[in-house]
Amino acid sequence: MGLSTEDLPADVVRRQYLASAGGDLEALRATLAPDVEWTEMAGFPLAGTYRTPEGVTANVMEKLGLDWDAWIAHDDTYVVDGEDVVVLARYTARHRTTGKQLAARVAHHFVVRGGLIVRFEQFVDTALVRDAAS
Repeated sequence: MGLSTEDLPADVVRRQYLASAGGDLEALRATLAPDVEWTEMAGFPLAGTYRTPEGVTANVMEKLGLDWDAWIAHDDTYVVDGEDVVVLARYTARHRTTGKQLAARVAHHFVVRGGLIVRFEQFVDTALVRDAAS
């Protein structure tokens, strides 16, 4: 039995972006493997590696929502090689304290196995994020 189109790595990643943009943390958690490793880049306000779907949403998405209005990762271009999915994307948001807008290009590397994201690594110009927050 092969993978359904819904289980293709790029489709799983796309569902994660749609859930994130829509604030649907339950749907986002459903795209993550129970033992997911989610790494936010050193220098990013939430830098570190988070495990479990609940750990990812509590330590990344929910915390972003505290400091930023309308934080969205816009998934622009997908490069897929087997279970590896690299997305060239953009972050847009407004910092709640400073009122400054953020517009930053990013790259995200996902590894998808068995229809679930098992690993994520973020690459972003952290100085742009820091400047908007200060």
